[in-house]
Amino acid sequence: MSKNNTPRFLLTAPKSGSGKTLVTCGILAALRKRGLRVSSFKCGPDYIDPMFHSRVLGAKSRNLDTFFTDEETTRYLMKRGAEDTDISVVEGVMGYYDGLGGIDTKASAYDLAAVTKTPAVLIVDTRGMSLSALAEIKGFLIYKKESHIKGVILNRMSPMLYPEVKSRVEEELGIRVFGYVPKLTELNLESRHLGLVLPDEVKELSEKFDHLAEMLEKSLDIDGLIELAGETEKLEVADRNADSRNPAVSTETEDDAGLPATLKKILSSPEVASVCVHRPRIAVAKDEAFCFIYEDNLGLLKELGAEITFFSPLHDKHFPENCDGLLLYGGYPELSARELSENVSMRQEIRDRLKNGFPCLAECGGFMYLHTTMEDMEGNAWEMADVIDGRAYKTEKLGRFGYIELTGNAEDRKFLGQDVGVLRAHEFHYFDSTSCGTDFHAKKPLRKRSWDCIHGTETQLFGFPHLYYYSNPALALEFLEACVRQRSKNV
Repeated sequence: MSKNNTPRFLLTAPKSGSGKTLVTCGILAALRKRGLRVSSFKCGPDYIDPMFHSRVLGAKSRNLDTFFTDEETTRYLMKRGAEDTDISVVEGVMGYYDGLGGIDTKASAYDLAAVTKTPAVLIVDTRGMSLSALAEIKGFLIYKKESHIKGVILNRMSPMLYPEVKSRVEEELGIRVFGYVPKLTELNLESRHLGLVLPDEVKELSEKFDHLAEMLEKSLDIDGLIELAGETEKLEVADRNADSRNPAVSTETEDDAGLPATLKKILSSPEVASVCVHRPRIAVAKDEAFCFIYEDNLGLLKELGAEITFFSPLHDKHFPENCDGLLLYGGYPELSARELSENVSMRQEIRDRLKNGFPCLAECGGFMYLHTTMEDMEGNAWEMADVIDGRAYKTEKLGRFGYIELTGNAEDRKFLGQDVGVLRAHEFHYFDSTSCGTDFHAKKPLRKRSWDCIHGTETQLFGFPHLYYYSNPALALEFLEACVRQRSKNV
């Protein structure tokens, strides 16, 4: 395979629940067992599916999202994430054409395939049908003039029926069939209120995926998928310009992908040079309760000059020393409410710091942790960090969810020291708050719905929205500059 070609394919489906994640993990495991160096990506703002990818590969999986990033940045992130690997596998989101607001293909798996010129393989759940699968496949092939669909996999297909259905699909629709997946009874990925359970909660997961890989080697055309990946068009990115990168953090080689224009401008700025000199140390909460982390968010902070140290609000008794900022990402704090509450020393140390303006970005589950009290799944209230005078409580359904655009409400106020402009984010939670904040205005794209949210100051942003830093790198830079100012206070 050609390294410059970035061999790749995308696995998608007509709808959610068609088996994308299970089939994707099985194929990743099969490719790895063949000795290939494999990279993986997840389309859209999903945290849990990449965790399963990472467990299979033993390497970090990343997100690609055409709502968060422009086309140039999206291709750059794919190219960079695929470096030093032989093949890349992308898992789609929802149904293939489902995008913004449910009424547009923007930010869909189809959109990502088009932007990155990645061939798509449609996973069709054939449970309860046989020839009717052809009608479904044909609809997806002709809905757009260029669907980018180059093959199909027939999921939950009878081995007895498969040869005939395969023949009809290829003869009548002219699309290649890359095999079938039999009904799997011994491996199911259970779900909970925010999606699949976490990989660490599935017993003997590695062994199960190894067994799945062995099964798929027999029923799927793995050689054909590798061949398809190798036939992809070159992944075009910006021209390489090493001089624009900050030498204090640059590790670029001759083979590195070029930088998008917006990132070049920031990385060559004197502000980044200053951050690199001070090397602010950022404490990132990471454990069973706080685990919804975009790998590229941390990557951008490092590229801008930060050092990252992980800690556990659940298990550690004290906040890490010599840190200049705090990141509290989302996860499942409601499942560990008692343990978080009983870790009094950690709660108090975080409260004391944040009450004094310590730089912090807290989102969703991390935001809930900062409340006076937070409910668990049974509705019991537990004392939390008490930074936000409010109560985080359980609701019965998803409230505000999906993509949003955020703008500051006060023209005369600067958040994180500057006007960082429009922030793109998403929300997905079954909990709510009596104090969501009013410093930003959230608007759903292509919809009329909007609301106020987020507590914002010159050093802190607390709210339910999940932020993707590459959508607005200025936010990450302003946060790190606030961390540098914090260090000067401590000296």
